[in-house]
Amino acid sequence: MEQQSYSKLFENNKKWVEEKLNLDPEYFENHAKGQKPKYLYIGCSDSRLPVNEMTGTSAGELFIHRNVANMVVHTDNNLMSVLQYAVQVLKVEHVVICGHYGCGGVAAALDNKSLGLIDSWLMNIKESYQKNRNFVDSAESKEEKVNRLVESNVKEQVYNLYKTSYVQEGIKSQGLQIHGWVYDLKEGLLKDLEVNADKDFEEKSVYTFN
Repeated sequence: MEQQSYSKLFENNKKWVEEKLNLDPEYFENHAKGQKPKYLYIGCSDSRLPVNEMTGTSAGELFIHRNVANMVVHTDNNLMSVLQYAVQVLKVEHVVICGHYGCGGVAAALDNKSLGLIDSWLMNIKESYQKNRNFVDSAESKEEKVNRLVESNVKEQVYNLYKTSYVQEGIKSQGLQIHGWVYDLKEGLLKDLEVNADKDFEEKSVYTFN
């Protein structure tokens, strides 16, 4: 049964290739020439997030990085390499941090339980919780509490983007725009948190490079 499920992935791949070639015989040849995405999407690794489908984008339109709870951690060389390449080489016009309601990583960060290796990663989310504790803890239910931290965490990660030299240079030289979104699993809708750097991050000047 498990082997059948695995083999089905390759069967699906062949069908997908046939469908694409029927629509455009040069589809793969053209895509192999290079990429010029306008957006860098930083989101959660949750398997329920069909990024291209929910944004109505095709292959080549989004440069994507995913990790547990859509974090921007400055010591994460993987993320920082993606960010630098997207901004300096691909010249993306927008960077999006996208969380989602009901995030398991955020929920785990609210519980005082040791989960092993992931504890060090969850510590970054706990820092978001600490900074926004009054807002989060005033929620009437556990679900609402998680969702409030999801939103607060997205804003914190947007702030972390603004702290980097790559983003600051991108804003100055190419008009780079930064956004914070949340995806609602129950409705399928995206919500723009409309993060305003000057209004929401009063202390960002501390991190500004001249």
